[in-house]
Amino acid sequence: MPVDEQHPPPPASRRSRRKQAVSELRAQGRYGPGLRDVLPAFAGLGLAVLVPVFLLVWLHRGFGVAGLAIGVGVLAAIALVALRLRRGVVRRRGGRYTAQELALLDERGLAEAVGRILRRDGWRVVDLTLTKGRRRLHARDRQGRRLDVRFRAEETAEAEDSPATLVEPGEPDADSTVQVIVHPGSFSRAETRWASLQEDVRLVDGGRLQRWARGVPLDELEITSSPSGRRSSRR
Repeated sequence: MPVDEQHPPPPASRRSRRKQAVSELRAQGRYGPGLRDVLPAFAGLGLAVLVPVFLLVWLHRGFGVAGLAIGVGVLAAIALVALRLRRGVVRRRGGRYTAQELALLDERGLAEAVGRILRRDGWRVVDLTLTKGRRRLHARDRQGRRLDVRFRAEETAEAEDSPATLVEPGEPDADSTVQVIVHPGSFSRAETRWASLQEDVRLVDGGRLQRWARGVPLDELEITSSPSGRRSSRR
């Protein structure tokens, strides 16, 4: 009875080997973007260059030198506004806000701004909003100091002006964690007096928040002082 001989598989073609290598690089995240990924960016760049050129040519043909001058002036104004807007975006991403920008933020935007400010100062920030239910951040720096940051909106402050509503009982778990309550407005006298008697509670009102957003470090705002150091200084 004849026995079928098993022949070795034919060698893969050069094209198939290259395709397999590209697939492996993409799976490892080491392969660069493809044409479909960069094509929209190139198209946008081309439109950004060609549209002003066509506009200037049309103005020059229709209105002469005066039209060309008007077109250049309009494009220069648009470029200046776009540059200022981009600078503002870059500045805010870097953790610096003006008082006017802070005034326009809701509670979610305020939490995002405080997270950026903390990262600007070298803190590692974790958003605990989904796990804790209320808007909340946890931050830790290279020295091991920890902050539990919470937020109090204007409408919440009007409805709850008791110091007992500032901090939830039994939290945070770590003794060395400083609890920071951020409020864009002002705290009541009772709340300020109560917080001054606590070892691990710091209040950040609107004035202190504006200084912090301008670039003043946390140490100068007396927010990151440890509870043990605060007790020793009182002694």
